[in-house]
Amino acid sequence: MIYLENIYFCLVAPFLVACVCAHKEQRLSLIFVVYGMTACLLSAYINLFFAQVYQTSILVATMEIAPLIEELMKLFPILYYLLVFEPKNKAVLSAMLMVAIGFATFENICYLVEHGTDNLQYLLMRGFGTGAMHIVCGTIMGYGLMFAWKYNWLKIMGTIGVLCIAVTYHAEYNLLMSVEGIWQVVGTMMPLLTIVIALILKKVKLK
Repeated sequence: MIYLENIYFCLVAPFLVACVCAHKEQRLSLIFVVYGMTACLLSAYINLFFAQVYQTSILVATMEIAPLIEELMKLFPILYYLLVFEPKNKAVLSAMLMVAIGFATFENICYLVEHGTDNLQYLLMRGFGTGAMHIVCGTIMGYGLMFAWKYNWLKIMGTIGVLCIAVTYHAEYNLLMSVEGIWQVVGTMMPLLTIVIALILKKVKLK
């Protein structure tokens, strides 16, 4: 039997110790990484709860319930950060990425513990695919919030819109990864290609 809480405490312990020793800016980044791991743990319990309430399978819950729950859990601390501390734009993006990194790291480690490390090909697909997917969703919300929170009239609807985009992207990725064969390869490559395209567009814009 796998105890996610034990894995969680083992992982966050060095981050919490580092928070005591780090400078203010570094400490904030570490805190957001820890929250990302916490969000992943809580999301697992919430997803399981709704799967039992609606009497659905884990596969269906992964495609229909998990994307909304997970993206909401990642968004909550950033909204608190925006409302209370009113950070600069770059700080918002950095915080969102730290949450996404923490979430993806904990999720991948739990997968390794549960399924083992025998299939290197699938582990690479999961590591780069799922990890990149969470980074893409985090970047979408980070840049979206940076823009939306510049205008008071856009804060609420802009935040909802950004969340919907991230949830849709997350759901599409989960759907593709649930099907074996070529579509699973497409799902793995989707977030990586998204990152490449975004970098190319950014360079073109700078020119």
